[in-house]
Amino acid sequence: EVQVVESGGGVVQAGGSLRLSCTASGFTFGDYVIGWFRQAPGKEREGVSCISNRDGSTYVSGSVKGRFTIASDNAKNTVYLQMNNLASEDTATYYCAATDRYLTLDDKFYNYWGQGTQVTVSS
Repeated sequence: EVQVVESGGGVVQAGGSLRLSCTASGFTFGDYVIGWFRQAPGKEREGVSCISNRDGSTYVSGSVKGRFTIASDNAKNTVYLQMNNLASEDTATYYCAATDRYLTLDDKFYNYWGQGTQVTVSS
């Protein structure tokens, strides 16, 4: 059974930091690309960052570049999203997902999704 579980969300003040974790099981973790997406109320889902567990390559969207960093620990089947200098516009539900395709933030290519973790940034 495939499981994708996010954790680490919470309430943080503007300028603060959070680290999200995504732990997956039920598929060969090292063969997949793991992506982080977010969705704020009334807005479309947005791709934030992704990492290839095959070769470690990463991509970070322009909206969070310089503030968010993605990393993977294949031994723990876990991907982390370090979020620094958070702002109110980062408030959203953050989702982790897995794809067996190439490095992409196109959500239609992602096969497995977690339930999400809420991040709220207070000003």
